[in-house]
Amino acid sequence: MDLINEIIARAKANKQRIVLPEGTEERTIKAADQLLADGVAEIILIGNPTEIKNLAVKFNLTHIDKAQIVDPKDNAKKQEYADLLFELRKAKGMTPEQAVTLAEDPLYLACLMIKNGDADGEIAGAQNTTGNVLRPALQIIKTAPGISVVSGAFMMFVKDNEYVPSGVLVFADCAVTPNPTAPQLAEIAIASAHTARALVGEEPRVAMLSFSTKGSAKDPMVDKVVEATALAKKIDPTVEIDGELQADAALVPSVGNSKAPGSLVAGKANVLVFPTLEVGNISYKLVQRLAGSEAVGPVLQGMAAPVNDLSRGCSVDDIYKMVAVTANQAIAAKKK
Repeated sequence: MDLINEIIARAKANKQRIVLPEGTEERTIKAADQLLADGVAEIILIGNPTEIKNLAVKFNLTHIDKAQIVDPKDNAKKQEYADLLFELRKAKGMTPEQAVTLAEDPLYLACLMIKNGDADGEIAGAQNTTGNVLRPALQIIKTAPGISVVSGAFMMFVKDNEYVPSGVLVFADCAVTPNPTAPQLAEIAIASAHTARALVGEEPRVAMLSFSTKGSAKDPMVDKVVEATALAKKIDPTVEIDGELQADAALVPSVGNSKAPGSLVAGKANVLVFPTLEVGNISYKLVQRLAGSEAVGPVLQGMAAPVNDLSRGCSVDDIYKMVAVTANQAIAAKKK
């Protein structure tokens, strides 16, 4: 878990403003207190200020006073945010009155703060569904230039495995898009490569996975991966990417050399891109449970600014780590 410590250290060295719209949720406020105590990020809590202060007393949290607390019902920029939302959504039929109402919704307010330059990233999902977290993000923050699809990556921390020298792999998409088209799969591959650069600190070697390696099988599903590989190479020629590859050809040097001789990725991949969400989700859970690996994520990819979705079963530690991850994404986005 040295990488997690590096991610936290990078966040501390370049503090980002991370907004937590579920500011009165127990695990969230406890994580916020620890993040503030450790100086990992500047924390913005959305919620009723009196309720947040009472919770801080109840849980004996001594650093919440360092957070910026934004009351969704009564804050100085409420009308400014409502006006911004109206401008963004009026073509879709939104009225000024609807914009005022939505600007009081913590999930919408968090995204409006990011869009307005008042925050750098967001974490939510401890008490909201993925759909509720993503909806305002897609409406307000939207996807990054050149990206049309949002995806979810996991950092898989693999212990003492000869095929994973760094101890970590990036898996995608494991969380969002059920059956991506070839162009969407290409975008997911490039977004995953950028995640590897931003979080893992390694040059990505992206394997586009299939049940076929270099034409060993014929099927429309294989054709999709082959097409996606070619498109991804055009999108970002700086990324080492190859496909289609079976999982063993991607990870095992001897198999990679045999099945895909001359490949710069086969046998040494550190980013695995799955052809469908079904495959990716099943795979990360199998590796997590059977190999005793830790899965950190999902890290949402493809947004114009970092927004990450938590599992509703998340722990305080999960939230702490994901705030640090989000901060690193914000740092990388600003550099880019």
